[in-house]
Amino acid sequence: MIAPPTVELNRRMYRSVGGPWQWTDRLQWSDEDWRGYVHRPALETWVGRLEGQTVGYFELEAQDDGNVEIAYFGLMPECIGLGLGGPLLTAAVERAWQMGETRRVWVHTCTKDHKHAVDNYRKRGFEVFKTQRV
Repeated sequence: MIAPPTVELNRRMYRSVGGPWQWTDRLQWSDEDWRGYVHRPALETWVGRLEGQTVGYFELEAQDDGNVEIAYFGLMPECIGLGLGGPLLTAAVERAWQMGETRRVWVHTCTKDHKHAVDNYRKRGFEVFKTQRV
């Protein structure tokens, strides 16, 4: 876990990992917005590294009633296709189950995510809860 959390790291990872997948909701955030988000006790940021190289990251958010959301998860663009997504997601899920009184771990995904995202989640025990068209 990144402790203490830093605005710079979360912003850099969000942009680097999310760029290819059109993550846009935080691109206009101010430093104050980032500080308010990153420095909450409910949020944990983890960075995956292999042989000293950053390969990806995930953010876990503890929520009410024992829910933990994998708020953001992904690999650096140059690490996609190297077989690292599964192990990093396994680490995210395992950590999420260790947070407090976890009763449910969940994640949002969409058709803009990597074509293997849903399969990766299913292999780690996730089930489709709801689908919707926008």
